[in-house]
Amino acid sequence: MKIRNQRDFGAGIMYMVIGLFFTIVASQYSMGTAAKMGPGYFPFWLGVLMTLLGLLVLVQSLKATAAIESIPKFNWRIIGQITGSVVLYGLLLPRMGFLVAVVVLVFVSAGASKEFTWKGTAINAAFLVAFTYSVFVVGLKLQFPLLPVFLQQ
Repeated sequence: MKIRNQRDFGAGIMYMVIGLFFTIVASQYSMGTAAKMGPGYFPFWLGVLMTLLGLLVLVQSLKATAAIESIPKFNWRIIGQITGSVVLYGLLLPRMGFLVAVVVLVFVSAGASKEFTWKGTAINAAFLVAFTYSVFVVGLKLQFPLLPVFLQQ
């Protein structure tokens, strides 16, 4: 059997490995029942579901009707830029505040792709600031600096 879609085949293997990992680790915890779930119930069934999804994607990649796609060359610059944007967010958050840190995170990580324009990235950053503010500050009442230290009283 020939692998027609290498991307889907690789994704299926990855989903299956992650799903099996969660299934095996979650089986070490008490499961409980559907009515009274234990700590292992949700991760176990999520792992089973992810494993089955991976198997489905893997089988689809072997079908004769699957699109022929190969795995592109791994780009370390993109991985470094996205990982760096998350590290930069963590470094900026205590000193520059939430608003600046989120905007920098979005702009630096968007720079890893040629598909984003500065206007679309600005809209994305504004939406992400509003959404995360409403969820974490208003909804969950988490306390962290919103503005840079030099602008606070």
